[in-house]
Amino acid sequence: MLLRRGIAVSPGVAIGPALLLGTEGFRIPKNFVSIDAVEAEVERFHVALEKVCAEIERNQQLARDQLGEQYGAIFGAHLQMARDPKLISEIESLIREKCYSPEFAVSRVLRRYAKIFQNLDSNYLAERADDIFDLEKRLLRHLLGKRREELAHLTAPVLVLAHNLTPSETAGLNRKFVRGFATEAGGSTSHTAILAGALEIPAVVGVGPFLSDVSGGETVIIDGNHGQVIIDPDEATLNAYREAAERLRKVTQRLQKLHPLRSETKDGVSISIYGNIEFPEEVDHCIERGADGIGLYRTEFLYLETDEEPSEEDHYEAYCRVVQACPDRPVVIRTLDLGADKVPAALSEVMRPIANPALCLRSIRLSLRNLGLFKTQLRAILRAAVLGDVRIMFPLITSLLELRQAKMVLADVMEDLQEQGIPFKREVPVGMMVEVPAAAILADRFAPEVDFFSIGTNDLIQYTLAADRADPSVADLYRAGDPAILTLLRLVVEAGRKHDVAVTVCGQMGSDLPFVPLLIGLGIRQLSVTPHAIPEVKEVIRSITLPEAERIAKHAGELDVAREVENYLRGEMQRICPDLVV
Repeated sequence: MLLRRGIAVSPGVAIGPALLLGTEGFRIPKNFVSIDAVEAEVERFHVALEKVCAEIERNQQLARDQLGEQYGAIFGAHLQMARDPKLISEIESLIREKCYSPEFAVSRVLRRYAKIFQNLDSNYLAERADDIFDLEKRLLRHLLGKRREELAHLTAPVLVLAHNLTPSETAGLNRKFVRGFATEAGGSTSHTAILAGALEIPAVVGVGPFLSDVSGGETVIIDGNHGQVIIDPDEATLNAYREAAERLRKVTQRLQKLHPLRSETKDGVSISIYGNIEFPEEVDHCIERGADGIGLYRTEFLYLETDEEPSEEDHYEAYCRVVQACPDRPVVIRTLDLGADKVPAALSEVMRPIANPALCLRSIRLSLRNLGLFKTQLRAILRAAVLGDVRIMFPLITSLLELRQAKMVLADVMEDLQEQGIPFKREVPVGMMVEVPAAAILADRFAPEVDFFSIGTNDLIQYTLAADRADPSVADLYRAGDPAILTLLRLVVEAGRKHDVAVTVCGQMGSDLPFVPLLIGLGIRQLSVTPHAIPEVKEVIRSITLPEAERIAKHAGELDVAREVENYLRGEMQRICPDLVV
C-alpha cells in the first residue's frame, strides 16, 4: 500500500480501479484471469509483443531511410527493450504465478522499471522512463484492441489519475462513470479544482509525481476530505474507509432535513445562502438543497465546451435555463472571467498562453478590449433578466475607470436593444467582484457606484500573498486565515455597511466550514457556496449565535499567524458541529 498526499479540492471518498490518462485513457478491464486460462493469456501477451516489435521495426526503418542511421538507433533501443528476456520473463511470471491478466502484468512491470529510471541520479537515464511508458502504451494498445476505452466512452466506474486536467477536460468528465480524480499538478483554487466541486466528485490535486507508482486497473482510494491518494490499499484501510462512508451517508441524510428550514443563527439573524454554479443544470442541485438563489453563475464555460465562440442565443438560452429555475430568487451572472489559464479555442488568437496567467489580459480587461464579445454577453443577460431577478457582476475590477467603462458599455447595450425593439430589463442591479487588494483597499470609493460587492477570496488571497493558487510548491503560503486577508475583508464589510451596499463572499472561503462563523462575525450576511456545501453551511449557521460568531472573529483578528488562525477556527468548528469535521 502506498500513500500519497496532495491538496483536497472536492470532498468525499471514492474507491475503485485506476484509469491512467498517461496511458492514453486505457482502462484495463480485469486484473486477474482464471488459472485454466493462464497459458492462453501468456500466448496472447506474446502475440501482442510480436506486433509491437514489428511496429517498432517499421518505424526504425522509416527513420533510417528518411532521417539517417542515428535516428533509426532510437527505435533500435526501443526494440532491444521490448525483447529483453528479463522483462519478458517477469511479465510471464506474474501471469503464470499470480494469475494477473497480461494487461495488468505489463502495466505493473513496466511502471516499476519506469520508477527505477526516474529515481536514478541522471537526467539522461530519468528521461528513458518515457521510452518505457511508450512501450507500455504500445503493448496495451495491441492487448486491448477493440476493448480499449477512451475517457469519453467509459462503460464502468473508474478513478481518473493524470498529470493534470484542463478545465475543459474536467468539464467533460462523465459523472456517471468517473467517480473521482487525482492529479500530479494543480492548486487548491485552480479552475480545475473549482470544476471538481461543481461536478461533486472527490478530487485531490498537486500530489506530485505518482503515476509511475500505479498500474492501470489497480484499486485506488481518493480521499477528497484529507487530500490523500492511497494506492493498492490493504483490507484494514478499505474497511476503515467503507465505515467512514457509512457515517457520512447518515450525516447527509440528517442534513437533508434542513433544506426547507430558514438559514438563520440560533438568535434569529438571517444569513442568505446562495449557490455557485458552472453549468445550468447545477441550479437544480442548489434549489433542492435549499439555496436562496444563485450568487455566482460562472459563464466562461460556455466558451470552454466548444471550439466556436458562443452566439447571443447560446448565452441567452443558458441564462434563461437558470433564471426560470429560480423564480423570485436572485441570480447573479458574472461576466466572462476568461484568462490565460483557460484559453478557449474560439479566442486563441486574442488570448495567448503566457508564463503568468494571473497577471495577464483576463476577466474584465479582456472584455473591455473585445467589445463585440462583451456586448454579446450583456445583450443576452439583459434579455434573460426579463424573466426574473437577474443581477450583473463584473470580475477583477481594479480601478474606478474600469468599473465606469464597463457600466458605459452596459448603457450602450441597453440603448441598442431599445432601438431594436428587443425586450430587456433596464433596472438590473450591477455589482463587482472584490478580488484584488486594490479593490478592497478602495472599497469605500467603489461602494457609491455599485449595488453590491461580492468578495472572490480565491484571487484575493493569491494576489495579496503573492502565492500562485495553482502552484503546489507554494500551496503552504496560500492561506485564507492570513491576518492580511482578514484585514481586507473588514475593509470591504465596513465600506458596504457605510454605503448600504450588500456584501457577499463567493470564494472558496465561504464553503470552508471553519471560516463560516468568522465571516458572520465580521459582518457578512450573504454567502455563495458550492452546491454540495449548502446543507453543511446552513447547519453551521443554525448552530451559532451572532455574539458567538463576533467573539470568534474578534479573537481570530488578534492572532498574528495564519496557521494559528486556522487552527483556532478548526477547534471552534469541532466544538460547534463535531460531526461535520472530517
